[in-house]
Amino acid sequence: MTEHPMTSRSPARRGLVPAGTYEAPYQLAAPWGARGYVSPLARPVHWIEFGTETAGPPIVFVHGLGGSHLNWTLVGAELGAGRRALALDLSGFGLTQGFRRTATIDANLALLDQFIREVAGEPAILIGNSMGGMLSILQSAARPDSVAGLILIAPALPPRLRPPDLRVARELLTYAVPGLGQAYLKALHEMATPPQLVRRVIELCFADPGRADPAMVAAAVELAEIRQNVRGKDESLLAAARSLMKVASQSQRYWAKMASLRGPVLLIGGTGDRLVPPASIRAAAARNPGWQTVIIEDVGHTPQLEAPRELIAVAADWLDRHFAKPRNEEW
Repeated sequence: MTEHPMTSRSPARRGLVPAGTYEAPYQLAAPWGARGYVSPLARPVHWIEFGTETAGPPIVFVHGLGGSHLNWTLVGAELGAGRRALALDLSGFGLTQGFRRTATIDANLALLDQFIREVAGEPAILIGNSMGGMLSILQSAARPDSVAGLILIAPALPPRLRPPDLRVARELLTYAVPGLGQAYLKALHEMATPPQLVRRVIELCFADPGRADPAMVAAAVELAEIRQNVRGKDESLLAAARSLMKVASQSQRYWAKMASLRGPVLLIGGTGDRLVPPASIRAAAARNPGWQTVIIEDVGHTPQLEAPRELIAVAADWLDRHFAKPRNEEW
């Protein structure tokens, strides 16, 4: 990406982001009232901004494996009402380029920490889905002062003894085997068109693919078209997937990090989730009785996309109870 000049719409005029931030050349989230920017952090990082108010802790949305800022388009404006609300593209995903060494859980955790400190401001409310939920947990455990609260939407959790969904198990095994993962992704991108790739993800992550929002699907297809010739996208996905599985497999260490969280936590799952099934959500809830847990009926792995109204109702109620703006006062 080439650097674009600052414009009057850039948030940098408010002194909230690093110097050198510019408007992104692609504005895929514009239909939902969000504006895209690129900030020069450890690497150029793409992010979007929904709310621009400065009342209360800012919200930072963190997407999952293979996701992007578009994962938050249907809920970002409403959940961000009255406060800053930002969604970043992690390294190797969306419009942030990455490579094998920059797309691991550790590397993206460092990136998330820097984004909170230099772009969002801390402490922040982290709303993370899947891998983004894992990163949000790790961030809060490592730097509790940087996180005001967590909303974990089907976060990646330690594996259970019961075998996972067959398609999910096959996909994870393919990613884990050296050489096989690279060959699989290469063949997939050669054979499938961008619309087919998007549909494939929807069928995996939705309990009912028919609920997919047409405008969101169109934006996701446009992003997939943009990413067709992006260098490092396959190795980024594999590095992220493999490091995610490693963290999740170290179950005692990972459970201990969850138990160490100090702020309020809302845990959300779906009864139709094939990647993080309800049994895993209930296991996390049982280990952390101080968390609020909600399991939404007939919803899959990405309720913010499949059932945005239900997700907003649950999350907004939790935000109002824990982070309500005081009347006639400024934070």
